[in-house]
Amino acid sequence: MAPDGRAGALLPRVRRLCLALPGATERQSHGSPGFFVGRMFASWVDDHHGDGVVGLWCAAPPGDQAELVATDPTTFFVPPYVGGRGWIGVRLVVAGRDTPDWRLVAEVLEDAFRTVAPARRIAELDAAGPG
Repeated sequence: MAPDGRAGALLPRVRRLCLALPGATERQSHGSPGFFVGRMFASWVDDHHGDGVVGLWCAAPPGDQAELVATDPTTFFVPPYVGGRGWIGVRLVVAGRDTPDWRLVAEVLEDAFRTVAPARRIAELDAAGPG
């Protein structure tokens, strides 16, 4: 867990963002909350095997992982296990930053959703419009 205890306050906001996506559900996966739309699109991590990271592992469109990690390695990383499939890690607790950039987190989660969601769910998201 984050040394300052912020992890517990972050998960409810992540949960709201994920579950606002059409047809998204939550269930435990490997001991942590996972977010699914048929297939998993995001997984909550809190000090996974002592790595100190509080954040998310998210499905990502092809090419996004390398670009995001190169552009902002403080926030983004290649996660274990799923990184080889192009997933992106997102640190929510970063030294010197009071809160995550929630707009960025929402964008990453929407991209993750779009990466794995069936076409009808993507159509529902598009029909709902921004926000």
